[in-house]
Amino acid sequence: MRSRKGLVISLSVIAVMWILHTTSKNFMVDPTFSTFLWNKEIELPNEKLWIVMIQLHIALAIIALITGPLGLSRAMRMKKPHLHRWNGRIYVMVIVFNILPGYYVALYANGGIWSTIGFLILNTLWLLTTINGYRFIRKGQVHRHRSWILRSFFLTFANLTIYILVTIFQYVAGLSYGFSYSLGAWLAFMINLVLAEIVIRKSTI
Repeated sequence: MRSRKGLVISLSVIAVMWILHTTSKNFMVDPTFSTFLWNKEIELPNEKLWIVMIQLHIALAIIALITGPLGLSRAMRMKKPHLHRWNGRIYVMVIVFNILPGYYVALYANGGIWSTIGFLILNTLWLLTTINGYRFIRKGQVHRHRSWILRSFFLTFANLTIYILVTIFQYVAGLSYGFSYSLGAWLAFMINLVLAEIVIRKSTI
């Protein structure tokens, strides 16, 4: 019980902190993404469209970070199952809708083709784990549903993992920004899925 509650609280705190950071940085401090675009290694065919797509991508991811911890709440599941179901539907829908902007932004990722491939894999895994979670609850297989949704939710934190990895690779290891970004794109989904498996095996959530 304590392990489950501690996990939910920890993920919720991390989600809130990352939401505050992402919202302030991308919608208040630098809504035109001038700093990010300054580091762009390739020319965008349509800068305005790219900005719209990445804002949509971020906004939908924020909703996923809000609904994710609520879905993990045992109290909501047990006492208000109808809210749990609607919360889950919102979580699934925002990830499905996020595929288009996610794929679009991935095509112009820093680091070139390897970053693009990494982000395409990440977005595809995010979608597939979410769909699997939804598919199993529709079949009444609650345990498998929770396992797949946990994998999905850990992938929702991939951007945070990328941010940490790029910072370490660039400023500590001294690697170039583009190469650091490519490594981050690939390692993020690997690391987060490994963490998800550890949680799935050790927790009773």
